[in-house]
Amino acid sequence: MALYLNQDEITALFDEWNRALQTGDPKKVAALYESNAVLLPTASNKVGQNHEEIEDYFAHFMAKGPVGRIDEANVRIFSQMAINSGLYTFTFKDGSAVQARFTFVYQWNGVRWMIIEHHSSQMPE
Repeated sequence: MALYLNQDEITALFDEWNRALQTGDPKKVAALYESNAVLLPTASNKVGQNHEEIEDYFAHFMAKGPVGRIDEANVRIFSQMAINSGLYTFTFKDGSAVQARFTFVYQWNGVRWMIIEHHSSQMPE
């Protein structure tokens, strides 16, 4: 991917993340996060601050068989950073679903766009 992206390419970064989620391999998901990334996850009170903690979170989350879909995206691009925030829904293999707010912050690391910040919180009732 080029350094300068358009909104569709930023949205495609979510699709790449979602496909990694479908593999069932938390290492593939964690590989999309920069080594100093921060994950504020939906289904845990623990903040992920490195690949090991991010992998651990996704190992538990992926066991539920999540499939994500963006319901609303708000993309902003700032030179070597991009932000995609809005609403997404996860459906799970047991038939349940949860809608959450999200923010993905991406940064160009000289080779590819990496997630440096990911916040996800379930919608309040």
